[in-house]
Amino acid sequence: RITLKSGTVMHKSKLPFRYWFITMHLLTSTKKSFSATEIQRQLGHKRYHPIWHLVHKLRQTMGKRDDEYVLAGQIEIDEGYFSTEMPQSEKDKPLKRGRGSQKKSKVLVMAESELVESPKKGQKPRRVGYLKMKVIDDLKKETINDSVRELTKDVQQIDTDYSTSYVYLKGFVPKHNSKVIAKDKVGEVLPWVHISISNAKSKFINTFHDIKPEFLQNYLDEFCYKFNRRYFGEALFGRLLVACVSYKNEFRYKYG
Repeated sequence: RITLKSGTVMHKSKLPFRYWFITMHLLTSTKKSFSATEIQRQLGHKRYHPIWHLVHKLRQTMGKRDDEYVLAGQIEIDEGYFSTEMPQSEKDKPLKRGRGSQKKSKVLVMAESELVESPKKGQKPRRVGYLKMKVIDDLKKETINDSVRELTKDVQQIDTDYSTSYVYLKGFVPKHNSKVIAKDKVGEVLPWVHISISNAKSKFINTFHDIKPEFLQNYLDEFCYKFNRRYFGEALFGRLLVACVSYKNEFRYKYG
């Protein structure tokens, strides 16, 4: 016996189809996002946890769809530090400051970025293509190299700052431009990763509270999914619906 939900993101869900469709519409109707609390209010559902699971299953599906695509051509790379809850294992330890803080999660950000010939007034010097954001454990050279190999193909050029994390990229990339970048020049040299990090942080701060580090990737997946389909307009709902019936979601988490 097979149900309509079998083999889809809704597999074994007891929530009605209406909840899924309304949530898909809400998530795709705006550049911003919705917290699970707000979606629960919109749906009029009494319990929070099932709605929280629903939303995260949809975000994970967005990530699975984007995993099928890799970056190519000219690429900008930089790292971002996103505020998250302190891991349970670190709560008894003194709080570190700066980038090494336990309340900061490291994210590798990569964007296809092609130079624009004779840009018009107000136009960015580079034209952006697809975007990838991946939570990483550290900034070691091996971690960066493995991530770049996984997320790219047929790369012609990579632009980065002068961090030692990127020194070995030239070993498997035809051209690697690495330079010391002043803070006020980051927007000119690496414009799209800089804009993406800034916009993602702003949206998370305004919409969500106390993101757990283990779920940060789901929120980043939603941000990238919408960014990579920024010209789809109303068709975005249909594309998400196709993704939802294409993947059997295995998201499991006991909330609380």
